[in-house]
Parts: sequence; structure tokens; C-alpha cells
Amino acid sequence: MRKIKIFISSVQVEMAKERWALHEYLLSDPLLGKFFEPFLFELLPASDQNAANIYLREVELCDIYLGILGNAYGFEDPAGISPTEREFDHATLHHKTRLVFLTSNSPSDRHPKQNTFINKVQSGLVRKRFSSVEELKASVYAALVKYLEEKEIIRTGPFDASLHPKATLQDIDTEKVAAFVRLAKSKRGFPLPETASVEVVLTHLNLCQENRVTNAALLLFGKNPQRFFINAEVRCAYFQGNIVEKPIPSYKVFQGDVFELVNQAEEFILSKLDYSVGTRSENTDIPGQYEIPREAIVEALVNAIAHRDYTSNGSVQVMMFRDRLEIWNPGLLPMGWTTEKLKILHSSIPFNPLLAHPMYLAGYIERLGTGTADIIRLSKEAGLQEPVFLQDEDFKTILYRKTTEEITEQRDSKLGDKLGDKLGDKLGDTSMKIITAIKKDKEISIAQLASQLAISTTAVENQLAKLKKKGILLRHGTKGGYWEISKKSKE
Repeated sequence: MRKIKIFISSVQVEMAKERWALHEYLLSDPLLGKFFEPFLFELLPASDQNAANIYLREVELCDIYLGILGNAYGFEDPAGISPTEREFDHATLHHKTRLVFLTSNSPSDRHPKQNTFINKVQSGLVRKRFSSVEELKASVYAALVKYLEEKEIIRTGPFDASLHPKATLQDIDTEKVAAFVRLAKSKRGFPLPETASVEVVLTHLNLCQENRVTNAALLLFGKNPQRFFINAEVRCAYFQGNIVEKPIPSYKVFQGDVFELVNQAEEFILSKLDYSVGTRSENTDIPGQYEIPREAIVEALVNAIAHRDYTSNGSVQVMMFRDRLEIWNPGLLPMGWTTEKLKILHSSIPFNPLLAHPMYLAGYIERLGTGTADIIRLSKEAGLQEPVFLQDEDFKTILYRKTTEEITEQRDSKLGDKLGDKLGDKLGDTSMKIITAIKKDKEISIAQLASQLAISTTAVENQLAKLKKKGILLRHGTKGGYWEISKKSKE
């Protein structure tokens, strides 16, 4: 972030002590030093340029004009105007934020032109008096903190609860609000009727105040949320391998309200995953499942979108690889938390509470602190590697997919189990032992089979020939080849 430049303006000789004290204070204070950069004219190197042109150019480059006015008016140019007043007028002309601080002297102690200048300042600004350097620093501190708050650079409350300085109820989509009420009523028993006005619904959710709406209201129900928050988007990329590599086979940038972002990103991910279909053995509906449980994917997406830091210039990123799914968001865990805490039941501390509550009412999230633990549980139940949570500059959730070897092994294992159930009575004990051995090692040799079963190689060859003839086994290749338990044997 670029630091906010402050032009310190005063009669240099009279206010030399105050100028240097402020300069040092603004650089050394832990808070102010992070955001502000003071400018003093006397720190500029020698130059053959006109001094007036230099200081007026610096005024144009600054964000804040900070005037310290005492008794002296200062050097006057041919027009009878002091540099301090010129600087003030130039800051006014260029619409700079102007902060003016006056010594506590009486008007009788001041130069007549200084009194006139002060009267001009007071006609358009609120100015603050001080009687010591410490009072000046305290007043400057208070003024600059207020500036940071008004610019929403720092906040005393959550970002999502802040009223947007420009948006009104006219920026809210009435159809989105009506759809939310219907959904929230069915999911969580939302008390308001579908006929309730937008203002009534948003007021109930603490999302508006006297025609002004909060940042959360725009992210949830805005006609065009990206008009106000250009970074409120999800970037999705699909890679065929296990590393980031160009060209990218599929890349999408999704925009819309938070509900639309979740839905669009979910659809992108599911479209890239393998989907297995079961049978009607236990139900008239044909069951099916994605290789990564859909519920785990949605939970990770909602966490990224609902709990991200919307003041960051970053976006939520979804990156899909052959072996894993990574979901990144610009956000931080609550103070003192570690990623290990996410693996157990924990309290729910949403980063954006007014954003999270309507998403809870719409059934998108729970509020019991079980989300990350559910992601782990669902992945394990699907036979996947345990997900990983990482806190770096961004927060990352990594969900693993099955490798090609794991998919083949699982398929063969299930097939072998079914064959055992179906053919156990029809095949001899030796044939069943051969099938069991091949399930464990598809590249097993005849000699190894003979050794394991304690029979001759000729006996093994005879059994294999019978199994191949019945279509139970297939052989791929000769030396260095492998066995396959045939899919046809299920029929």
C-alpha cells in the first residue's frame, strides 16, 4: 500500500521545533508510521529551481495539507502572500484534505495578516488549538486516525458491518432479496414474510440504515457487487498435471453476489471431477458420487468466500490439479489460532459476521464450528488423503484426489470382492487363491504364484488357462506384463 503523504506547512523559523517534532513523530509512531509519510521542505536537496514552484508542486503530490499557524505571517512574495498561505490556497485548489492547528495565542499577539489568514481558514475548516508540542502531537494523532477511519483504511468494526459511503437501497436487487427470504424460510424458518420490503428485510438483518446499506448487503444482494468491490470474484483454473503449467486448459473468472460465486465455482469444480454411478440394488434411484465429496467442496468454497478479507486486493482462487484441489483466499485465522485447531470442534468466529449470518440462514453454512472438521471427515470416509489447511499470506485448503494407481487398486479390489461373492461356489480353492494374489499384485509371475500356493508351475498355468477361458482373467503383455480381473466377469 502506498503511504499517505502529508505536507507540513508553517513559517519555518517560528515553528522549527514543532515541524521537526511532528516529522519524527509521524515516522516513529507504530500506527501512523505504517500509513503516513511526512514531507518537510527543508529536507529537499539544493536546487536551481524556483522555491515557490517546488513547494507548490509538492503540495499537489501530497494527500494531506497539515498547517501549523502561530503568530508570524512569514516572508511575503511580490503579491504580499506568504508561502504558508500560498500552500494552503494550492491545497484548497487541488481538493486536498486540510488539517490546521493553531497556537493558543491571542489575536493581539499575531501579525495582522496572520489573523486575516486564520479567519479565512476558519471560514471553511474546523481547526484545533494547542499550547505545547505534546498537545500538537495528540491533536494530530486524533485527526489522522479519524482520517484513516473515514477512508476505511482502518476500522473499529468489521468491514462487512460498515455502511458503504456511496451505495444506497437502489443498489440492492429486490429479486435477490425475495429469493433469499423464500430460501431462508424453508431452510431456517426465517420469520419475515415474502412480501416484506427490501428495507424491512435488510433492517432485520442489520444490513441497512436510513437508505444506506452495508458492505455485506452489497456482497449478498447487490445488483452489481463488483461495481463496489472489484476483487469480490473467484478465479478458477484447471491443470491436467500436478503443477501450474501453461497453457491452462480451462480458466474462468466468476463474478456476482456471494451465493452466485459459491454456485459457479462449485459447478466448475464438479465438471472437472470423476463421477461414479452405482446400481439400483438397494434403491430405485441410481446412486452416484464425485471423487471428492461434494459437501466437502462446498464447505471449503463457502469458508473461502464468507471468511475472506474483502479489504485485500486479492481474490479467492480455485486451482484444480490431477492429484488435488486447492482453494485460496486472502484471509487470516483468528488471533492465536493455529491450523491444528481447525481439525477439532471449535468456536465459530466469522471474519465477516453480517455476511455469514444470511449465508447461514440460506443453508450455505453452519454456525457450530464444524465446517473444517466435516471436510476432514468426509474426505476420510471417501478414502482420500486427509485435507491440509495452511496459513501463509493467504489461507489455503487442499483437498486430495485419488491417484491413478489408487483408482485402479480400488476398482480391482471391489471387482475382486464381487467376483469372490459371485464365483466363490463355482471356483475351486486354488483358483480363488490365485485371484486373491492377483488382486494384491497384478504383475505377479507364474513362478511367484506357484511359490505362494505351494503348487507346481504347471498347476498354476492350468488354473490360469481356465480362468482366462471363463473370461475372469485377462493378460496384458508377456514378460513384464500384468494381469487384469475382467469386467465381463461381473455379468
